[in-house]
Amino acid sequence: MSAGTAAVEPPDASAPIFESRLKSLPLVYRGKVRDTYAVGEDRLLIITTDRISAFDVIMREPIPGKGRVLNAMSNFWFARLAALGPNHLTGIDPASVVQADERGQVEGRAVVAQRLVPLPVEAVVRGYLIGSGWSDYCREGRVCGIALPGGLQLAQQLPGPLFTPAHKAELGMHDENISFDQVCERIGGALAERVRDFALRLYRSAAEIARGRGIIIADTKFEFGLDRRGELRLMDEVLTPDSSRFWPVDQYRVGVSPPSFDKQFLRDWLQQQPWDKTPPPPALPQDIIGKTAARYREALDRLVAG
Repeated sequence: MSAGTAAVEPPDASAPIFESRLKSLPLVYRGKVRDTYAVGEDRLLIITTDRISAFDVIMREPIPGKGRVLNAMSNFWFARLAALGPNHLTGIDPASVVQADERGQVEGRAVVAQRLVPLPVEAVVRGYLIGSGWSDYCREGRVCGIALPGGLQLAQQLPGPLFTPAHKAELGMHDENISFDQVCERIGGALAERVRDFALRLYRSAAEIARGRGIIIADTKFEFGLDRRGELRLMDEVLTPDSSRFWPVDQYRVGVSPPSFDKQFLRDWLQQQPWDKTPPPPALPQDIIGKTAARYREALDRLVAG
């Protein structure tokens, strides 16, 4: 180090990260929450930031600790569901693929994954009647085209988990519910059946684990990709508050919408604001940021402590 040049301290790993800034790896994609970098030709470094989105709009303020919670929760589920099928993880330490002064940006919030060919389908599984599923049921007695018995109530557990796929939209656009036949048209019947069966296995197993730890998984979405050998692998995030609707078992009641361990708290606040759900979003008050962070942390604490 030359005279008069101050040492550059690495970023504080506990500080919120709205956007990662790596110079040692090429950026591949910056999504709503995750920043993805190339590690050679066949691997990716996926950093979970503290960004949060609602109504497909990214808020301007980070939620402290959110990225670490999501990363830890996905890793929790990847480990416990590994016996049901392969996933995208490589086991490589993220800190080993970046420069020393960049490690603060990846510690506790990143994974090194296989580069897969992602399928253009979100594998949504619903176990309870809520959200758009409830709206569909009230209107036509169906959920995403699947007929259900009459007389079901809001938040009631369905007779069995439903596979209700969606077309993955571009950033900033809304996902589109599609039928299973449409999935078959897009990716082929045999692969569509594998995706459906894999997603249902994952949901059933996770729902049982979570319920024993005080959490109901009302619904969730999985993403899958194909590796170079054509093997179907679970990818992206798994069973986090961003991709799932989590309810506390001790506050669950049929007929009412239960409180949830996700960003519904933020959505509810935004619904009360004079905002048309297009950028720019309203500024988030500190108490909303803090309460949102606490809901994410509580979900992880319940799972880990269970």
